[in-house]
Parts: sequence; C-alpha cells; structure tokens
Amino acid sequence: MAASRATSKRGLGIQVYVTIVVLVAGIGVFAYLQYAAKRPQATLQLTPDANAYVRNLQLSDVTMKATANYMKQMVVEIEGKITNAGDRPIDVVEINCQFYDSYEQLVLRQRMAIVSEKMGGLKPGETKQFRLAFDELPQSWNQGMPRLRIAGVKFSS
Repeated sequence: MAASRATSKRGLGIQVYVTIVVLVAGIGVFAYLQYAAKRPQATLQLTPDANAYVRNLQLSDVTMKATANYMKQMVVEIEGKITNAGDRPIDVVEINCQFYDSYEQLVLRQRMAIVSEKMGGLKPGETKQFRLAFDELPQSWNQGMPRLRIAGVKFSS
C-alpha cells in the first residue's frame, strides 16, 4: 500500500511539472508573437537612384471594392497592376496608401509591399497584379480611392 501511494505521489509530481513546462512554453510563445507583431520592420528607403527610376513603374487598372469578411467586418480591397517599363529588375516595391477625410486631411497612411522577392520580383517589361486589403479604416475616411505613392524600391543585385 505504501508503494502504491509513493507511485501515485510521484506520478502526480510529473504531471504537475509537465503542466508547468507547457504553460511556461505557451506564455513564451505568446509573448514572442506579441513582440514580433509590435517590432518595427526595416523600412525600405527611396534612394535617389530609385526615385529617378519610379517613373518607369506604372500602376494601372487600380480598383477599389468593399466586402464583408466572415466576421461581418467591412474589408476594403484595392487591386491593380504594376508594370516595370524600365530596364532594371526589381526585388521589392513598397507603396504608401494615403486615406483622407472629407476635408482632405490625412486620416491614415499605411505602407505595403506590392512586389516582393517571394513573388519573384518584377523583371523589365513585366506586369504583375497586386491586392491590398484593409480591415481597420478610420470612420472619418471619405470612402474615396486612397492616393498610392511609391515609397520604396529595391533593385535586384
């Protein structure tokens, strides 16, 4: 009887330790995800060379539509195409989306990539589609098309 009592106490101890380890690991993962989400991303700069090249990057067929997502929230999507009419291959293109209110005051500026290395970049003469989704726009937004300005370009090495 004493042996079974000692075994049950030892078994309970292991369960407690395993539970503590799982809880600590879960808290650690949660804390890291919160930290990673708040950490500022490195901003791609628009160098003088890239600024001169921007005239070769053409946005076309840009449209905006609003839809409701599965949580009944309004999602605004901007879709369009970007063409590289120049002679240099590009890895990344970032744009600033600037939303205004009815008084033409800026209410939101959000920077997003429309071309990335994951997408395969943008070769000279190539056209690619892009899609940007916004689910948290200010109530004061005038419901008009935001201004899209190229804010960063990274050329292929």
